Amino acid sequence: MKRRDFHKMLLGTGAALPFLDGLLNGAASAATPDGGLVTIIQPEPPILVLPLNQQTPTGTVGGKIYESLLTFDFDLTPQPQLATSWEVSEDGLTYTFHLVENAKWHDGEPFTAADVVFSCDVMLKEVHPRARANFDRCESITAPDDYTVVFQLKEPFAPFILAFEASSAPIAPKHVYEGSDYRNNPANDKPIGTGPFMLNEWARGSYIHLTAFEDYYVEGQPGLTEIYYKIVPDAASRSVALETGEANLAQWNDIEPFDVQRVAGLPNMELTTKGYEFFSPMAWYELNLRKEPLNDVRFRKAMMYLLDRNFIVDNIVFGLGQVATGPIATTTRFYDGDVPKYEKDVDKAIALLDEMGLAPDGDGVRVKLTYTIPPYGEVMTRIAEFFRQSMAEGGIEITLLSTDMAGWAQAISNWDYDISSNMLYQFGDPALGVARTYISSNIRKGVLFSNTEGYENPKVDELFAKAAVATSDEERQALYSEVQKILVDELPVLWTYEAQYPTIYDSSLKDLIVGATGANGNFAKAHWG
Repeated sequence: MKRRDFHKMLLGTGAALPFLDGLLNGAASAATPDGGLVTIIQPEPPILVLPLNQQTPTGTVGGKIYESLLTFDFDLTPQPQLATSWEVSEDGLTYTFHLVENAKWHDGEPFTAADVVFSCDVMLKEVHPRARANFDRCESITAPDDYTVVFQLKEPFAPFILAFEASSAPIAPKHVYEGSDYRNNPANDKPIGTGPFMLNEWARGSYIHLTAFEDYYVEGQPGLTEIYYKIVPDAASRSVALETGEANLAQWNDIEPFDVQRVAGLPNMELTTKGYEFFSPMAWYELNLRKEPLNDVRFRKAMMYLLDRNFIVDNIVFGLGQVATGPIATTTRFYDGDVPKYEKDVDKAIALLDEMGLAPDGDGVRVKLTYTIPPYGEVMTRIAEFFRQSMAEGGIEITLLSTDMAGWAQAISNWDYDISSNMLYQFGDPALGVARTYISSNIRKGVLFSNTEGYENPKVDELFAKAAVATSDEERQALYSEVQKILVDELPVLWTYEAQYPTIYDSSLKDLIVGATGANGNFAKAHWG
């Protein structure tokens, strides 16, 4: 993109969208060099320090600032990032990483193995729950020299190599954080990473401005000179931004599903759903199994038989997904589709409800339950309304409850709900992103995205534990196949669909989505062409 064209896109001809007002004032009105990108971020990240927060908006922006040792291609094969090469011992206990030797932090200090040891063995164990679980498996994390790090595991953990993606193990600067109160460190206002972009300005409620890091360690990268992340709460305005050329890129759920194909069909726009293979988002209806009759598997099966999940895929997310068959997504290792599929069958549902003795009253109502709607846009409201209507066919009366982000998180994490919906990432392996929802040791009140439904089955615990440490793929597949069959039979949650997030972007943007973390990647290779 030429400089004059980028200026024109930002400034318009007197017809700029209101949401760009912030870009047209103050520091952001300075001359913009060639190769800039304007995109959208919503909701606004609470913080940009990826070691301290792993919510999607933080990951999207922070993934340009922070890096880890590895990244992953679409097949989840590890690729170099801060590590140039690595070896794994035959017994699966020792992982040795050789680091880049010319990387710098954004404040000019050199990046060394000491930063990796500090991050993985100290800081992340305190502030990053997922990293803590992974690195607690290590007997030791050491640096024999400035550019080598050795992770010695207590026992084999097959998916350990997947732990080194940027949102899973973001490397923080030791010289900035060592000995400090991590969450209140003054550096949090202007994060310091090794990534291809660094924070220039954050105008809260308006935009986040990143600029290219001139001392980035990969020659010729980044290909973009700057990125503006514009905060646009209104869905219609986000669509208009792409439609008018005021923005070049939308990712995740920026564009509502019902509008995706229209926006993607605009001149000079392209659509891809590639790039989320590492996350493999799985959606489901979440059930509080501590409450009657949700604690009865017959009732859970009746609800599943009342659901036409194809309708969700076709008419609510408009083809941006596929019906889920169980706890493991088809894009995640060790998926097994040889399980019951639970097609809609109202007669089967009624028979199960009758068997339970849940007779309808004079109004045809057998059970009354509440549904707490996640505040994640219109899609979640439609999914809730569809559930309400579906359950009514079986005499199950559902009252929908609306709340804000904090209220929803508090209700689910503190088990103060009947039914809701949820979506979790799988992180490339069942041991990393699937087991946490079903193992009894992860029933932790007050902790969101744990086993909040309260499901307990010792056999499931055993299978997940064995599969995590098994050293052969054949053994892991057998264990995960068995656990999938049990879970699909017992239905601790009602799986709905595997989500496919659209990335819609200007067709002149090249090498934008290049790996399994999609728009959360560092965009180092992206350029205008």
